[in-house]
Amino acid sequence: MVEMTWRQVSARRLARAGLAEPAAATPAEMVAAMCGAHAQVMSAAELSIALRLRDATRADVRAALWEERSLVKTHGPRGTVHLLPARDLPAWTGMLSSPPAGNALFPGERGMTAEQVEEVVAAIAKAVDGTHLTIDELSDAVIAATGPWAGDLVMPAFQGMWPRWRQALGVAAHRGAFVFGPARGRKVTFTAPPEGFRPAAGDDGPLRAFLHAYGPATPEQFARWLGAPKAWAVALFASAGLEEVSFEGSPAWVLPGDTEVPAGPPSGVRLLPYFDAYVVAGRPRELLYAGAAAGRALSGGQAGNYPVLLVDGQVAGVWHQRRSGSRIDVTVEPLRELDAGRLGELREQVDRVGAILEARARLTVGTVTVGPHA
Repeated sequence: MVEMTWRQVSARRLARAGLAEPAAATPAEMVAAMCGAHAQVMSAAELSIALRLRDATRADVRAALWEERSLVKTHGPRGTVHLLPARDLPAWTGMLSSPPAGNALFPGERGMTAEQVEEVVAAIAKAVDGTHLTIDELSDAVIAATGPWAGDLVMPAFQGMWPRWRQALGVAAHRGAFVFGPARGRKVTFTAPPEGFRPAAGDDGPLRAFLHAYGPATPEQFARWLGAPKAWAVALFASAGLEEVSFEGSPAWVLPGDTEVPAGPPSGVRLLPYFDAYVVAGRPRELLYAGAAAGRALSGGQAGNYPVLLVDGQVAGVWHQRRSGSRIDVTVEPLRELDAGRLGELREQVDRVGAILEARARLTVGTVTVGPHA
């Protein structure tokens, strides 16, 4: 059995994630390599992608999403909003719709029957075909197509209540009934997937992409990343013809024959924004967030709620940006002293952040007082 160390795996993940050296790739190619970019905070998704590309800015990411349509915005892993490559949407929807539904719907009188879920998914797909609808417009269309029960206000949401049908919104996204369209003012819109789209049932492409980017990994780690039951992931790993290796003394899996690692150690200074794919997928947490990093940069054990300073493949601090007009003030709080070389790399990263966000960036090394993102 091949033995792999954290140092080897960290260097390999950095290289494959476009974090060792910026890649000569398109935004869609990079998002495919990342296994999706978390886009709950859209500005963070733009930064996350562009940081990995040579000379890219947020405008390039926006063009790929809204003009070229090589990216789509939809509900991805864990039910959260992601950017995914349009070309891979059939495989992603096939994978995301495969696990058992679990506890996605409310129980009892507030819930929905399986038949009602199917009605809502069909109604959404029909309503967005050839158009862009706001959530209110989509709600009216779904209720008109299915019945008054769909409009019952049963879902607690912020300071109000949402209609019953919205419980099935994530299911509908994972089935490929809709993707997000361009905002209308400050309102999100919903539209149909790219022309010719069909979910590809049984396509394990996302699993293979995940293992290429973030392996070695276990079924439990993949299940937590995807938001799926562990037993389902165990069965998927067993059927996928994977290779077992020893990773820091514990069993883990890679794609067959994919045990190559870089010759050198992990190196470099990077600033990763909220919910960056590298830290959300990166496990074991105790190795990626070693020592003081676990207490400072994790939120209840969850990665991504703080933007992080990455030094030689490990989380080594947190950071925050504040924009004022054309200027961005970047505060970085290292958890250990940075030598002159590392400080130079950090200044280069701050300049890169400014260029991506089309602003002038200024670095302050000090305490970050902003708490974690919800």
